[in-house]
Amino acid sequence: MTAKSVPVTLSHVTKIFKDPKGKGEVHAVEDADFEVKPGELVTLLGPSGCGKTTTLRMIGGFELPTKGKIIIGDTDVTFLPPNGRQTATVFQSYGLFPHMDVFDNVAYGLKIRKLAKDEIEKRVTDILDLVGLSELMHRAPGRLSGGQQQRVALARSLVVEPQVLLLDEPLSNLDALLREQMRVEIRRIQKSLGITAIYVTHDRIEAMSLSDRIIVMRDGKIQQIGTPSGIYVEPDSVFVAGFVGKVAFFHAQLEDFEPDGRAICRLGQKKVHAGSAVRGLKAGDEVELMARPESLRIVSQEEAVASGKVFAKVYLGSNVEIYVKTETGELLIEIEDPLGKVIPSEGETVWIGFNEKKVRALPAEEQTEGQSK
Repeated sequence: MTAKSVPVTLSHVTKIFKDPKGKGEVHAVEDADFEVKPGELVTLLGPSGCGKTTTLRMIGGFELPTKGKIIIGDTDVTFLPPNGRQTATVFQSYGLFPHMDVFDNVAYGLKIRKLAKDEIEKRVTDILDLVGLSELMHRAPGRLSGGQQQRVALARSLVVEPQVLLLDEPLSNLDALLREQMRVEIRRIQKSLGITAIYVTHDRIEAMSLSDRIIVMRDGKIQQIGTPSGIYVEPDSVFVAGFVGKVAFFHAQLEDFEPDGRAICRLGQKKVHAGSAVRGLKAGDEVELMARPESLRIVSQEEAVASGKVFAKVYLGSNVEIYVKTETGELLIEIEDPLGKVIPSEGETVWIGFNEKKVRALPAEEQTEGQSK
């Protein structure tokens, strides 16, 4: 259905805006340098103002870079307008024409390109079948649900057979259940077509569930690139660890390394091990020991690295989340398969330990907005 999958390459791309108040320059994106492989879905993830949407807009031609190159396939598209590059964008707003039915909305781009009537009918019919809207092709947009309207917008972008699909927070207007359903649909459609796709979101769950790889951004700079599991298990910084998932941090000092690579750390009066550590850390460095909720556990006082009082419990069926207030902040402990296990009561004091194999030593830095405990 779509054109042959192609790579997208950004080579040291920078975007600088003039401050409208005349107070200098704003570096929206700094030295973005990465490649999206053919047929890959890569997500740009980060907080508001980190530069992810500006990066997407430069790939689509809606903004021109101040420095660097953008290459789609073998073509340098750095300064080409949107209609000069083989991309299609799905925006936050659906932008459907209310006076046209679903078929005509999807067919609009093909009619502008003056394709033959038979070709238009075949392409539109095929794409509506792919997104599951064949039975609604003659319905007006106003009579569709939010999820159905988003599928129409997606079909309209795909029907023109772009080489690259760009998605700018396309699920932000949907409720939680529809978002979950559409994440699955977008992934299915993208993989069935084999199209190269770049997705922008600030929602870590969207990024983790959709992506082949994630590019985490902060203040216009790329912080880390990796697979969802790689970034979750082995983040390179406190910021990335906190942004991609719930986490607890324990301040410690790195003392040495075991022959097997485990980091020996001093945590208060205790000597503990971290199963992994960021490359470049050395003895004497201040570190944050990262522990995900599933690696924390309730232990005896002798085994504990922290203690606190339970202030909330959340039952989720397959697991129970225990929220504990400690001297250094709030911790979340996840107890899986709770049936038959002793679950502490609210107000109860508990002792907390962790699975050292799942703990990672990160360079110490100030925690910032976007990190959850």
